[in-house]
Amino acid sequence: MLINELLIDKGISKYRLSKESGVPQATINDICSGKADIEKCSAGTLYKIARILGTTVENIIEDNKREYRIPFERFKSNACHILKDLGDVDYMLEILNSNKIRILYEKRWYPEAFYLLGMLDYLSRINDVPLCENYNDIRANRLSEPVYPSGVLVTCEILKSDEPKKDAEREAIPEFLRFNIIENEVRNIV
Repeated sequence: MLINELLIDKGISKYRLSKESGVPQATINDICSGKADIEKCSAGTLYKIARILGTTVENIIEDNKREYRIPFERFKSNACHILKDLGDVDYMLEILNSNKIRILYEKRWYPEAFYLLGMLDYLSRINDVPLCENYNDIRANRLSEPVYPSGVLVTCEILKSDEPKKDAEREAIPEFLRFNIIENEVRNIV
């Protein structure tokens, strides 16, 4: 979010922004956390914030429309939590009905698209459900470099060895591995 970026760039705290703009700190906190919808904020509030941050109301509103991409580790975690909440079949239906794989792939968010496709294919296999053929064109592709879980990368760094990567590859779920995503657990999440 532009406001958060400008606060960091200018070295201004939310408290200071509140004091200098006259906008209540609770409102600033809600805007910065995404709890408050910027498009529902008054023009006066946005003007006061924009003036202190050296930007325009238009820039703040336009930036709010920009789509944000969360870190891949968080994306994976969210996908696993949704799977846990919905169960296999409902999760598969959710992925298929939302067409999320195609949407992510067309945005060129390839790791996310391949992760969901790997999840869909994995769940299809373990639940003895035929593969959805709508994504065969995507299945013909894969990431150019392997994507390892952050825990594996940290372990490699600590041990100064690539053995943890090799172990993770051996234990990887085949449906993810085919897309060059090293994933061995989608159920035991915290």
